[in-house]
Amino acid sequence: MMAEPPKRQGGRPMPPPGRGGPPPPPPPRPRFEPVEREKTCPLLLRVFTKIGGHHSKEEFAVRGKEPKDEVQIYTWKDATLRELTDLVKEVAPEARRRDAKLSFAFVYPDKNGRFVVKEVSKISQVSLIFSRRTGPWNISLHRCVH
Repeated sequence: MMAEPPKRQGGRPMPPPGRGGPPPPPPPRPRFEPVEREKTCPLLLRVFTKIGGHHSKEEFAVRGKEPKDEVQIYTWKDATLRELTDLVKEVAPEARRRDAKLSFAFVYPDKNGRFVVKEVSKISQVSLIFSRRTGPWNISLHRCVH
């Protein structure tokens, strides 16, 4: 005489051992790989510096009439905010001051064509001096966007 398989509350038989149960976890998100900078063409990052805050989205509304304080930086998507800060400091003396605070934001058109200003991170000169390894300055451009 064979034993009857165990049944669920509603009377349906339970799945055989080793089957069923919770689904497997989703595959891990692909890890962002650093760019091979010698083999990869850099992207053009247009940086607009301003003392005291960000430019308004209206200042970017007309193509060709963007703010005049533009710095063009050729870089890669794995560049960190630290790298960008160092490049900005080369051309903007006010960013070198010990009490300087740099605030990064992306400006881009939304799906309706209206510009959006999305703040990404704030970095102070003091924090850069005293803490080299961790902090918001180690975030890559790629991570800022995703």
